[in-house]
Amino acid sequence: MRSEEIILRPVLSEKSTALREKSNKIVFVVSKEANKIMIKNAVKELFDVDPVSVNVINNKGKMKRVRYKYGKTASFKKAIVTLKQGDKISIFEGA
Repeated sequence: MRSEEIILRPVLSEKSTALREKSNKIVFVVSKEANKIMIKNAVKELFDVDPVSVNVINNKGKMKRVRYKYGKTASFKKAIVTLKQGDKISIFEGA
């Protein structure tokens, strides 16, 4: 897989922003087939930073109901990438 196929998009929420500011951790939605090593190499290649560690979370889809019909939201995989102290990713800093 190419790096662009592994890292799909960043997660922009209050919790991920707090993680980024306090402990230098970045949260991404990644491909379901990606493992920790693939994610670490993709972050190195795309953003030119050296990740210290990668934690992966599989989120299952939730059951939802609209009127009389039931459905399910999509499942996805999330990666929390810890960066070295002083490393930054420019898309989050606005530079």
